Amino acid sequence: MSVKIAIVDDNSFLIKAVKEKLSFFTDLEYRFSASNGSDFITKLEANHNIDLILMDIEMPILNGIETTAIVKQKYPHIKIIMLTVFDNDENIFNAIKAGADGYLLKEINPRDLHDGIIETLNGGAAMNPSIAMKTLKLLRNPIEIENKQEQEDIKLTKRETDVLEQLSKGLSYNLIAENLILSTGTIRKHIEHIYRKLQVHNKLEAVQKAKRNKLI
Repeated sequence: MSVKIAIVDDNSFLIKAVKEKLSFFTDLEYRFSASNGSDFITKLEANHNIDLILMDIEMPILNGIETTAIVKQKYPHIKIIMLTVFDNDENIFNAIKAGADGYLLKEINPRDLHDGIIETLNGGAAMNPSIAMKTLKLLRNPIEIENKQEQEDIKLTKRETDVLEQLSKGLSYNLIAENLILSTGTIRKHIEHIYRKLQVHNKLEAVQKAKRNKLI
């Protein structure tokens, strides 16, 4: 069974580059692409037999974050990995909040892209090391959150922090599992929980507040 993949990007050269990376693997199957979110949603309605979408963020008409929110409402089972040149905090947290299942940078090599896709389909979350590091930084710093409940929700357990730290070093799930003496399934669960916690309140606000208070 091959993984059916769609690509959304307004740069045709980058679509070609990603298709080339996917072509190295027999278990990945490219289906179609679109140059903006609006065009993509139309195509997806005609053919929603897709397992995973590689989604750009900066696009005309309908950007990747808006498109992700729409796709996740209509087709919650389709996994979405943001594939972008930007790793700024605002984009990361808006994408996660919109329901993205992972976040990778475009210069990723084919093997890491393949592994990120497979991990995400298995319930993990593809997360680039620099993004894991930023997430860790944000969650480490006590942001003034009005709502006490939300403050509790966003606290990471010791294990979750360990997992994020290892991810930020660019280690694979298998290596992380070995280092922490856990199963890869448990690592996946931890990453799933981290993502869930990131959606508890308005990320953008949190990031801005953290920046204002010189926390990040």
